[in-house]
Amino acid sequence: MCYEDRDVVAFMDIQPVNAGHVLVVPREHFASLEDIPRELATHLFDVAMQLAPVVKHVGDADGLNILVNSGAAAGQDVFHFHVHVIPRCPDDGFDVPLPFAGSRMPDRTVLDANAARIIATLRDPVALRPDRRVADEDRRTPSR
Repeated sequence: MCYEDRDVVAFMDIQPVNAGHVLVVPREHFASLEDIPRELATHLFDVAMQLAPVVKHVGDADGLNILVNSGAAAGQDVFHFHVHVIPRCPDDGFDVPLPFAGSRMPDRTVLDANAARIIATLRDPVALRPDRRVADEDRRTPSR
């Protein structure tokens, strides 16, 4: 354990990328980013930001990754929300490649259309209700 308060603990990752790799975790269980209350998520990131320069210094690192995997498709394998604070060194072998080699730059109209969909969803108070997800998924599934 390297940090704790009423709501959050931080401890050393048992499978670290590099020495000093820390996990910042809420005491209360929340499976993913979608589940955690905004105020608690903000506090977790505040703690991660407080620990980041210390982790970088102690790990004698040249950089940092602050990383969240939310959902199995995003690589989450422990379903208790947590934030990784990872000290990074040149040639350490770890990579989160962005831009992703498999991506292609879309036409500007596709970018604009996706931005418009995000804006519309942000403005729609019922858009993210769980009962609406099925309808959204049905729309994305091509008909046969």
